Amino acid sequence: MPKRRDLIRMDEEALWEFIGSQKTVQVGTLNPDGSIHLVPLWFALDGRCIILETFSKSQKVKNLERNPNITLLFEDGTEYTQLRGASLSAQAELVQDVEAVHRYHCSVIGRNQPELSKEVIEQVSKSMAPKKTAILVRPDKVMSWDHSKLDGIY
Repeated sequence: MPKRRDLIRMDEEALWEFIGSQKTVQVGTLNPDGSIHLVPLWFALDGRCIILETFSKSQKVKNLERNPNITLLFEDGTEYTQLRGASLSAQAELVQDVEAVHRYHCSVIGRNQPELSKEVIEQVSKSMAPKKTAILVRPDKVMSWDHSKLDGIY
């Protein structure tokens, strides 16, 4: 009999389709005292790379400068039989080159605020990019679950 864990694991295609359907990701980094700094962020995707952006002076950037370990949590569902999620761990890559940050920032804004015109996105990002850092996450370890695959059987 297959293990329950194996039954609910998403395959690669389902995993990335699920991630792409989400708007917000929970981002965990390690504070200097070892506690977890956990915050929600919008994101964009570039293939299998998750793009985050935030202010360079933020706690998460300071934490990642000291320790690049990062964990992302995507989740949805309100009933046990509908719970889906993925926890991805990686070594974050920090990007601070202003032009590169601008490109990444535009992709995050564009994905999450599609009602904005390309011109507005460009203008907003140009003014903010010098104060921002892009965080690129290419997962090393992935855990996923999709309880709907159990057909209501616990």
